[in-house]
Amino acid sequence: SLYYIEERAQFPNCLHSAMSGIAKRFVPLMDRILVQKVKVEAKTASGILLPDSAKQAPNWAKVLAAGPGRLSKEGELLPMNVKVGNTVVIPEYGGITLKFDNEEYHVFRDEDIMGIIEDE
Repeated sequence: SLYYIEERAQFPNCLHSAMSGIAKRFVPLMDRILVQKVKVEAKTASGILLPDSAKQAPNWAKVLAAGPGRLSKEGELLPMNVKVGNTVVIPEYGGITLKFDNEEYHVFRDEDIMGIIEDE
């Protein structure tokens, strides 16, 4: 039989305090962005939680910190396409993985971000 999978993107309850801690300790340079992947909880319509192997996490992440941007050939500062607090679509591979306080974070370049998820 087929199961209806309810996927909810959620962040840890302590994300706000973790965000302030990590954002204060790690400052991205130039056009780099610090993100934390969205955690997905999948369960069936009857409420049974599925194991990690049975669910596929979306490539969504929350922007925790962003650098000032990169310089053009003329020396002008090109602004970032994303800002802190945006939910973005990131590539499946690439970027750099960092671990702070047993949490996993990723650093990407602004040009690697594939899009912004807008709130409804």
